Amino acid sequence: MLDAECFSFINRALEDELAPIVIMASNRGQTRIRGTSHVSPHGLPLDFLDRLVIISTQAYSPDEIREILSIRAQEEEVDVSADALALLTKIGQETGLRYASNLITTSHLLAQKRKAREIEVADVQRSFELFYDPNRSMKFVSEFEKRFIGDEGGVELGGMNGNPDAMEITA
Repeated sequence: MLDAECFSFINRALEDELAPIVIMASNRGQTRIRGTSHVSPHGLPLDFLDRLVIISTQAYSPDEIREILSIRAQEEEVDVSADALALLTKIGQETGLRYASNLITTSHLLAQKRKAREIEVADVQRSFELFYDPNRSMKFVSEFEKRFIGDEGGVELGGMNGNPDAMEITA
């Protein structure tokens, strides 16, 4: 997050003869500019905002996600069944296109392991279980944060059902 001093520096840099091209992304609405009490769109100073070209983006439709994933599979020379592609499309809508496209590779490895030429739904489901998307990963970490070493270096070690030597490994 940039503060008022950073925007001042960027403004000066943009006035230079060899001005850089600056690309920014924001999903913030009306919010306070860091380091000030002023509120403005995207948390950007108004003089800086006046110099910008704002390009609005839209989320991909399911058909666009399916087409992108299909192209990705073709580029990786992977055959994907129609049902598996439909599942990957649904995963892409809910978790993100990057995660869904990465599942193509891992699903292909699982299909190769069972000596199949085509990715099936079971391969995608297994990959989904093995590799967490960012949201599920954050949820997992927040649920089990006491078992991780914290900023202070402390960790709460505990076993299962009162047995300190047992470790719970279920997903």
